[in-house]
Amino acid sequence: MRIAICDDEKSARDLLLQMLWEYPEAFSCLDTYESGEEFLESGKNYDLLFLDIDMKGMDGIETARKIRLRDKKLKIVYVTAYREYAGKAFSVHAFGYLLKPVKKERLFAQIEDAKSYREEEKQEEEPLEFMTTEGRTLLLPGDIYYFEFWNRKIRLCTKEGILEMKGKIGDVRDRMEKYGFAAPHKSFVVNLERIKNIKGYEIFLMNGACIPLSQKQAVGFKETLSKYLADRKEV
Repeated sequence: MRIAICDDEKSARDLLLQMLWEYPEAFSCLDTYESGEEFLESGKNYDLLFLDIDMKGMDGIETARKIRLRDKKLKIVYVTAYREYAGKAFSVHAFGYLLKPVKKERLFAQIEDAKSYREEEKQEEEPLEFMTTEGRTLLLPGDIYYFEFWNRKIRLCTKEGILEMKGKIGDVRDRMEKYGFAAPHKSFVVNLERIKNIKGYEIFLMNGACIPLSQKQAVGFKETLSKYLADRKEV
């Protein structure tokens, strides 16, 4: 699992880190952040976030609202010394709620619950089949960042790396539209879920990639993205 801690108190971050290091299984990623702003600016994807509510600057509730605009699946567990925040925490679809001082047993129980839900979600999401140069490949839509028509082939940029296949980018666009993909340029089809921000005619993705936004398609693409984000906000 990929886990993050966001708390403006160093002692609280260190305590959680120490307990997480004692968890019997290793995590693929374990990062810490000092503020909601720092977490959001990172653009990184996680499976589980331990988030303090009462932080300086952007508090945990507002941080979660902004997270939900781009990520509905992240499991957010609030960690706070104030029980009265519980109602607000669940208004932004919090996965859990831990009171400080956190007990290791409760912390581990939240991790186990998150792992169980994660496995169920993976089973619900059907993989798609692609005939790549490496052979028949199954990919989850969420694991694909974008498709690019390059050198008479289609490049698939995924979480695991780059794959190539034959075909037409227009056919890819039509096939992937129902999975939340759209074309910002005649040579690209991008996963709207993986867009971090747009500056001018450049689209920055959460994996650090930058792809072009054509001037001709800019207005329509931004409208498609806005509608996609609005629809997800209502979920």
